[in-house]
Amino acid sequence: MSLIGKKIKSFSLNAFRAGEDDFLQITDEHLKGRWSVLFFYPADFTFVCPTELEDLADNYEEFLKLGVEVFSVSTDSHWTHKAWHEKSDAVSKVKFTMVSDDQFKLSKQFKVLRKNEGRSDRATFVIDPNGQVQAYEITSEGLGRDASELLRKVKAAIYVYENPDERCPAKWKEGEETLIPTLDLSGKI
Repeated sequence: MSLIGKKIKSFSLNAFRAGEDDFLQITDEHLKGRWSVLFFYPADFTFVCPTELEDLADNYEEFLKLGVEVFSVSTDSHWTHKAWHEKSDAVSKVKFTMVSDDQFKLSKQFKVLRKNEGRSDRATFVIDPNGQVQAYEITSEGLGRDASELLRKVKAAIYVYENPDERCPAKWKEGEETLIPTLDLSGKI
């Protein structure tokens, strides 16, 4: 069953964000009215995860320029997120909010909780301003994600959202030609 178009349900979770004086409460309201990325990863203090978070941190300003907020999510506690941020050179670059899904609310909602492990799959969800999933990707344990490819997908999702009669072809980049589905175009690509 596809999660495309799925509307995010109510939730409230603890989170860590560098530079804040205290921990935060993140709710579904933080995702409404803007584009958001939920970036699930299996666990803090691991191997592939810090490389992904560092890559995402290196591209975070580009997401913000688009009006997109990023939330990393794992089932570790907000205390563990803070400790990892302080200990890892890669993770110390993270300026986006690190959400603690230690109650499995989001992992269950997005069907990425690994049963009998208490950890989430490596998964990315692009959420539109109406709180609906527009794109998602789930990869295996050893397969790290590329933030520049995620950024390209987010730009395409925003473009199609704002131009619902157009489609972005494979490898589309911002400013390139799009497709307008018509009977005349059918079978000619």
